[in-house]
Amino acid sequence: MEPNELQNIEASFDDHENEKYILRLFITGITPNSRRAVENINKICEEYLKGRYDLEVIDIYQEPDHAIESQIIAAPTLIKISPAPTRKLIGDLSDLKKVLSALDIKARI
Repeated sequence: MEPNELQNIEASFDDHENEKYILRLFITGITPNSRRAVENINKICEEYLKGRYDLEVIDIYQEPDHAIESQIIAAPTLIKISPAPTRKLIGDLSDLKKVLSALDIKARI
């Protein structure tokens, strides 16, 4: 990777430091995977985004139209709506490095 490329990537991480995150987590009822996903994203948000996130948890059994509208094909699925770019993560969100990378959160772990 070129030095300028790396600097651009690091700068994009820094750009998100003060932005508000808008996240939607699609779950399927109270299954173990859904519960883990809710617990994991709550923990991540409180630790890395405290005071600058809006998390909406949507049960696709209760609100199937939201799942169709967002093109959800598996659950749990987390969608990062803002800041851009939009990203989708499928699973229980237990891989901290993967989640932080997808959310463009620069952190030392």
